[in-house]
Amino acid sequence: MSLVKTRELLSLMARLRDPETGCAWDVQQDFYSLIPYTIEEAYEVADAIERNDFDDLRAELGDLLLQVVFHSRIAEERGLFDFEQVAAGISEKLVSRHPHVFAGVSFDTDAQRQQAWDDAKARERQQKNTENKPESVLSGVAKSLPALVACEKIQNRAASHGFDWPDTEPVFDKVEEELREVHEAWQSGDQAHVQEEVGDLLLVVVNLARHLKVNPEIALKEATKKFTRRFNYIEKQIEASGRQLRECELAELDGLWHEAKRVQKNTRPGHS
Repeated sequence: MSLVKTRELLSLMARLRDPETGCAWDVQQDFYSLIPYTIEEAYEVADAIERNDFDDLRAELGDLLLQVVFHSRIAEERGLFDFEQVAAGISEKLVSRHPHVFAGVSFDTDAQRQQAWDDAKARERQQKNTENKPESVLSGVAKSLPALVACEKIQNRAASHGFDWPDTEPVFDKVEEELREVHEAWQSGDQAHVQEEVGDLLLVVVNLARHLKVNPEIALKEATKKFTRRFNYIEKQIEASGRQLRECELAELDGLWHEAKRVQKNTRPGHS
C-alpha cells in the first residue's frame, strides 16, 4: 500500500469515527464490540485461501486490514497508540525475530531457527512483564484461541523446553491409554469424569498430531469437510428415493456412507 493510500484509509476511518459528522454505528464501537468482527474477518481470509479464490482473498484482506485500522483509531482517540506505532511495532518484531536475515546470524538447521524465534518471543514477553514476576514458559498464549490451536501452542512451548516424548511411538501408546480411561469413565457413569478423560484424550491426540507434523486444526477442519461431503451424498440418495433420513434404518445409512467413500475417493484423488 502506498503512503498516500495509507493516509487516505486512516483519514476515512477518522471521518467515520467523528462524533458529529461520522457514522453513528462506527462511532458507537469499541475494542470489545469489534472482537467478533475481527475474528470473523480472519476466518474469512482463511476461507478465501482454502477456496483458492484470490479475488476474494484480496477483498477479505482489505476487510481484515479495516479491523486493524478501526482498533488503531479507537486507541488513538484514547491516547493509547496509533496506526503508525502498530506498524512500527511489527517491523521491530520482524527484525528481532529474523537475525539470520537482518543481523548476519547463521543457523544450520530449522530447529536452531525455531529456537531463536522462541527465544525472541520469550524476551518480548519478559519486556512486557513490567512487574518482573517469574513468568511461565506457557505464558502469553491467548485465552480466546480455538482450543486445538491453544493446545498445540502450549505443547510446543513445553516441548521447546525439553518436556516432550523423544519419539512418536510412545505417543500412540498414550492415545490408547487415554482411550481406555475414557471407556472406564463412561462405564462408571460419572459424567464429570467422562468430560475430564475426553479432554485428556483430545490433548494427547493433539500431541500425536504435533509429532506427526500435522496441524490438528486443519486436520479436523478437513475431516469435517469430508464428513459433510459424505453426509450430503447420503441425503441426496435418500431424497431421490422419496424418503426422509429419519425413515431409514441405520444399516442402510451406513451402507450409503461406505458407498459415498468409494464414489468420492474415485473423484477426489488423495482423499479417503
